[in-house]
Amino acid sequence: MFGKASSSQLSVSLGGSGALSHVYIQHPPLRCSIPGSKGLFYDDGNKLILSPTSNQVFSWKTVPFASHVAPTSDSISEGPVLSIRYSLDSKLLAIQRSNHEIQFWNRETGETFSQRCKSETESILGFFWTDCPKCDIVFVKTSGMDLFSYDSEIKSLHLVETKKMNVSWYVYTHESRLILLASGMQCKSFTGFQLSSAGIIRLPKFEMAMAKSEANNKPVLAAEDVHIITVYGRIYCLQVDKVAMLLHSYRFYRDAVVQQGSLPIYSNKIAISVVDNVLLVHQVDAKVVILYDIFADSRAPISAPLPLLLRGFPRASSSSYRTGNKDTDGSEANDISDHETIIYGDNWIFLVPDLICDVAKRLLWKIHLDLEAISASSSEVPSVLEFLQRRKLEANKAKQLCLGIVRTVILERRPVSMVTRAIDVLVTSYSNSIKTGSYFKGIKAEKPPTSDVSNVNPPTSVVDESIRREDALGKSIKHGSASGVENESLNRSPAFSVSDSEENVSFENSNHLRSLGAKADRENFKVAESSQSEVQKLSLQSQLLGPSNSPLNANNSENLESQVTSAAISPDEMYSCVFASVEEEMAGDPAYFVTIVIEFLRSANVERIKVHPNIYVLTVQLLARHERYAELGLFIINKVETFL
Repeated sequence: MFGKASSSQLSVSLGGSGALSHVYIQHPPLRCSIPGSKGLFYDDGNKLILSPTSNQVFSWKTVPFASHVAPTSDSISEGPVLSIRYSLDSKLLAIQRSNHEIQFWNRETGETFSQRCKSETESILGFFWTDCPKCDIVFVKTSGMDLFSYDSEIKSLHLVETKKMNVSWYVYTHESRLILLASGMQCKSFTGFQLSSAGIIRLPKFEMAMAKSEANNKPVLAAEDVHIITVYGRIYCLQVDKVAMLLHSYRFYRDAVVQQGSLPIYSNKIAISVVDNVLLVHQVDAKVVILYDIFADSRAPISAPLPLLLRGFPRASSSSYRTGNKDTDGSEANDISDHETIIYGDNWIFLVPDLICDVAKRLLWKIHLDLEAISASSSEVPSVLEFLQRRKLEANKAKQLCLGIVRTVILERRPVSMVTRAIDVLVTSYSNSIKTGSYFKGIKAEKPPTSDVSNVNPPTSVVDESIRREDALGKSIKHGSASGVENESLNRSPAFSVSDSEENVSFENSNHLRSLGAKADRENFKVAESSQSEVQKLSLQSQLLGPSNSPLNANNSENLESQVTSAAISPDEMYSCVFASVEEEMAGDPAYFVTIVIEFLRSANVERIKVHPNIYVLTVQLLARHERYAELGLFIINKVETFL
């Protein structure tokens, strides 16, 4: 179970209008309140919130997240519940009844059986289901791991393998398929295994860094101080060092575990979330959250620390809560106010990757990024555009923000060098999305995406191939693209619909990074002519659609957000949404405007991208209007004839 409830609470101002924040949770939450509930449990393999009672277990799907989803239920027998999970095919239900026994229900036949520890001296720390071909379920015990397969004929478990080792505690996420087993006096020695559909990979043993206290006491690492995350298809481990007040980062390879640096922390209690590949470090005591985009080299945060905001809260309820007036319009308003205004309360449990569960109030929140606020908080336009181009969950919003930023910098007549860098970012991102296929997927997709489910690289992943990073040993590592280094594959759980799939991340050898990166360089620059022609036919579909073009009778912006899964901007969109829209306002300064347009043509030429014919027409008109006839002649000869 997530944890016990606590009476310590912190109330904050409600509504959020005018509040400054880059991260928010949206009212209403998912309510998981069931009479007689023994607590809430998270089944991350199936993305379910489970609430067992004395004779039933209720479950809510969390993907796609919906605040009014109805629970399903299964009958169970009475008894203690230490942990509970469905099998990945949803045919079996497993309940840990004690430190020595796990009980199983066959949902089709209603038959039950139990599996106990062979020795009373060992205890079951937990269990999880897996899609590994070698086993179906793993018991984690103080003496190691037991790998079992399920025999459907005799309806029992068969012991496949036992991995002996001393285990103090463990952390596991289904998203990464990675388990870390802690051992030693300080619990800082780790053995890792990845159990995925590709098989079992054993990682080399490693130790986490821990600073000594002034009294020379040896601190003991706790399970809540270690977090496994998946960002851009890469698996990291984040470790809280409370003595040094640092958050250490480790990167996993088949043959090595490399410390990637450290981030400062400002709170003894830290929580971690990942939203759309953005790392969120919640400074719980300080009541703020810091955002990092670890795709880039810089360890600097995206923006200043800001509070987590609650949006969409009813104003009537918030007013009554602040004034303490109990005479509201209804008891439900009081209940909402009393139950949902606790930000970073002691009852909050952060679930991988982007959920928050209030175990006392039986509420589940989903964390969101405010892309508009993030983009408005920085004056580094190229960096903001790079950040927005990597976003997938709200790709259409990111695209529209990028178009608006470029229009603004042109209208404000920012320095040509800065506008050129901004254009280069967009053109390079579009070029990479064509090479990886993500642009076509984005404009053809009809189902809403989920976090980290794509089997293609981020739009600007090719940039990562040219970035050389220094690891903790001082060795220069050249990272390949996500497709080359991490071998991402789309792994869809049979218990879910297609839209509920997630990445199956695997490791590569660290000494193969250079060759993989070079191979990716060669492959990524083979752009077929057919891809360019397909772009010309389909690029207009990725622009804003009118209501008549919407396939469903729903909110048009919501439909568009579900269709667009890439923020990449095509040359057609650059013309129609940027150049054509600002042409009239730039009539007083044609020299500046034509310089910007020519810089766009230069960037497109470098990336071997065909542009909209009207851009050439616009360039000719601007040169003629400014009476730059010599340049006009050269442009027609060297550019227009070449491209047409």
